[in-house]
Amino acid sequence: MEPSGKSPCPRWLNSTVLGIGLASLLSDWSHEIATTAMPAFLATMGVAAAWVGLIEGVSDGLSSFAKLASGHWTDRLPRRKPIMVIGYLVTALGTAGFGLATTAWHVLLARATAWLGRGTRTPVRKALLAAAVTRKTYGRAFGFERMMDTLGAIVGPATAFFLLNALGHDYARLFFWTLVPGLAAVAAIVFLVKEKQRTRVASVSFRDGLRQLPVRYRKFLVAVGLFGAGDFAHTLLILLAAQSLSPTLGTTGAASAAVGLYVAHNVFYAGFALLAGWLADRVSKPKLLASGYGLAALMALAIVALPLGLWVLAGVFILGGVYVAIEETLEDSFCAELVGEE
Repeated sequence: MEPSGKSPCPRWLNSTVLGIGLASLLSDWSHEIATTAMPAFLATMGVAAAWVGLIEGVSDGLSSFAKLASGHWTDRLPRRKPIMVIGYLVTALGTAGFGLATTAWHVLLARATAWLGRGTRTPVRKALLAAAVTRKTYGRAFGFERMMDTLGAIVGPATAFFLLNALGHDYARLFFWTLVPGLAAVAAIVFLVKEKQRTRVASVSFRDGLRQLPVRYRKFLVAVGLFGAGDFAHTLLILLAAQSLSPTLGTTGAASAAVGLYVAHNVFYAGFALLAGWLADRVSKPKLLASGYGLAALMALAIVALPLGLWVLAGVFILGGVYVAIEETLEDSFCAELVGEE
């Protein structure tokens, strides 16, 4: 897997890395269309803003448990790619299921289904990505995947705006259109991702499996858990901006500005994901990850302590994009170094 001097491109950017990157872009494109439209869609139902937090919280919680179960179970399988395909398919169908919703409970059910699929596929995607490159290029490979994922998060909100206007704010048809990039993501996995032969991990109980994890990895989980306890879904930043700016910009202007800020958030996320991956292969991963956590604390402090005008919110969204790029790229690539290939 080492690159040769005559290679026209770095060998880490192989078919599997490209396929996973494209799938991340297309899947994120799909569900970011739905995420962008979800607060306004819920508003048409006359439900409280707290529903946004409830939907995101329940969905993220289910996704987290799905990641835990999937990681344990799929280590015992001779082939993991089929699970990844199913996960992307469930996410696509669950996201499109927003179009069938008539109450907030329906939105919660559709989002939870989509995020269960997302949680199931995530450990498999990371394992296949790590297996496709050398340890020296983990940062670049994971940074590329995060960059591609976030490009989808840039295109998604823009597509949502275009479709809302083109479809006359018909939310059901908008959500059904998410199937196009969602199913294309499934195709990218099927045709581009190559799974290497691997030795199956011996079948042990879940508890024993946790005990076998290296001590350094368990210490790493403590830091990740502490950070996660204070983190929140950045969908709430859209709601925060819309509420904070409505007295000066009006409801419509504030909504447009909020989505524009979210696009800026994702632009910085995409740009810094690849940079963070490049740095991760050259500097101390723990220190770089700690700097990302520090930026998250700075963003939270700004929300609490500063008057939330347009320029302060712009800074908040930019900090949010930068820290998530560092956090997600470094958590993945550092994790891959702390555990054995099995």
